[in-house]
Amino acid sequence: MEGVLDAIMRDQLTAIGGYERCVTEFVRVSQTLLPRRVFHRYAPELKHGGVTPSGVPVFVQLLGSDPALMAANAARAATLGAPGIDLNFGCPAKTVNRSQGGAALLRTPLLIRSICQAVREHVPNTVPVTAKIRLGYDTEDQFEEILDALAQVELSELTIHARTRRQGYRPPAHWHQLSKATQKMPYPVIANGELWSPSDVARCAAISGCDTFMLARGALCRPDLAAAIQGHYRGIEPPVFAWPQTQELLIQFLERNQQTYDERYAVNPVKQWLMYLRTYYPQAGALFNEVKRINDPTQMAQALMAPSRSEAA
Repeated sequence: MEGVLDAIMRDQLTAIGGYERCVTEFVRVSQTLLPRRVFHRYAPELKHGGVTPSGVPVFVQLLGSDPALMAANAARAATLGAPGIDLNFGCPAKTVNRSQGGAALLRTPLLIRSICQAVREHVPNTVPVTAKIRLGYDTEDQFEEILDALAQVELSELTIHARTRRQGYRPPAHWHQLSKATQKMPYPVIANGELWSPSDVARCAAISGCDTFMLARGALCRPDLAAAIQGHYRGIEPPVFAWPQTQELLIQFLERNQQTYDERYAVNPVKQWLMYLRTYYPQAGALFNEVKRINDPTQMAQALMAPSRSEAA
């Protein structure tokens, strides 16, 4: 998720547990072979073995439409230590699609195949190459054509967001369509879309036939979601991740943003996360209303540490 799931957020969430892999925000590939500093900006974990401080591997995600350039940049990412390469054919953002990136390529399945094939050929066999798609661009009419094209490439996995580009993030997610992929593809299919709880994941598994899942917005709304899902599958009831623990996460998040970025930009990510958290925690909605006009990190820290937050839990 561009602008949200950066290295700081990846560290925060993987420290809670339940995640087996992370993917960076997309690295835009357009006209050139990108320098080392760009990869390190998007994936500072490359300096530390390609994993988060909790030891979770971080795949570098590339977005672009030129097979040769995508392959060259994937090879560079692998040389820099990326434990895997993920190819983004699912981003629905209009600015991205207008420049023939992300979900725009769903209209040209053969180009998707060419990109995936070029990347696979230029990246060592020991480095997994995965891709993410949607059901289609405007409609699902080309879904099976897209699957047929990708089935010809030796990918390690395919993640499918169970909506079209036109649907964006509007519910419902069409999990039943994923069963076409689980039956057709010669490698694992990962389900994505409308996964907010362990029960959602269980229903998705039953409908789609998938046994692996990618979390995005759900992880931001409920920080312990991955751990709760893992507990559900293992028959273990995980500890309740209550609001006071989430409040502490927010305080740490602010501190990390202050250490990493210009102080002028340290506050907005906290507000952004609160907007997601309020879906699961009523206290987050109340706190967001209090801090939405705060731009000073010191004032934000004081608001986050206010005792009333814990008392309201």
